[in-house]
Amino acid sequence: MLITSLENDKIKKCLKLRDKKYRDLYNEFLVEGEHLVIEAYRSGLLEEILILEDEVTILDAPITYVSNDIIKALSTLETPSHIFGLCKKKEENNDLGKRILMLDRVQDPGNIGTIIRSSKAFGIDTLVLGEGCCDLYNEKVIRSTQGNGFHMNIVTGNLMEIIKDLKDKEIPILGTNVEYGEDIRNLTSRDKECFCLVMGNEGRGVSKEILDICDKFIYIEMDSHVESLNVGVATSILLYELNRK
Repeated sequence: MLITSLENDKIKKCLKLRDKKYRDLYNEFLVEGEHLVIEAYRSGLLEEILILEDEVTILDAPITYVSNDIIKALSTLETPSHIFGLCKKKEENNDLGKRILMLDRVQDPGNIGTIIRSSKAFGIDTLVLGEGCCDLYNEKVIRSTQGNGFHMNIVTGNLMEIIKDLKDKEIPILGTNVEYGEDIRNLTSRDKECFCLVMGNEGRGVSKEILDICDKFIYIEMDSHVESLNVGVATSILLYELNRK
């Protein structure tokens, strides 16, 4: 099947998926580029491939061929890819595990993407996106994760409510604070086995109501002339140390 018209219902739906409202409505999202399509396929999320006419793919999935004009309309890149994947959203697993990372109102898609990749690299069981965070299925988030988010448990929810449940399970809540904190390098192996680390908004940090109920504060030792680190960088360093034996 070859689609050449932007008025085609399938294409109109795919274009709508740029908007979070429609991603939530259809429970679907679009990925662009061969690598992301393959990662979506590997994770069982790929529903259909849209590919430029005369191109080929070895993936075993329903295929729709589209014209170059359609490719240009669907793409968000300066140099459009020849292949897109229509995907279903990943099901959330409410069993969060024992090594949990929470994000409080982190809004930059690049930061979210960096944090997802580091979470996958350094043994986080579940990433929790709180209210006010950038949408997990935003195309910039997906592109910056390089598909790593398809292969780990990521949930959304009210952080205060989830923290209450974690406290009932005696999972320590870790915040970041230089003045009252402990150097991350001094944590014991036991400290690193079970925790929930909360990281906050790029400008305002973690909200006061969450800081007030943290069980322990940690910090990264660094040059005193550096006031702070980007939240993506800081989170990656903390996760590396929390994963180090």
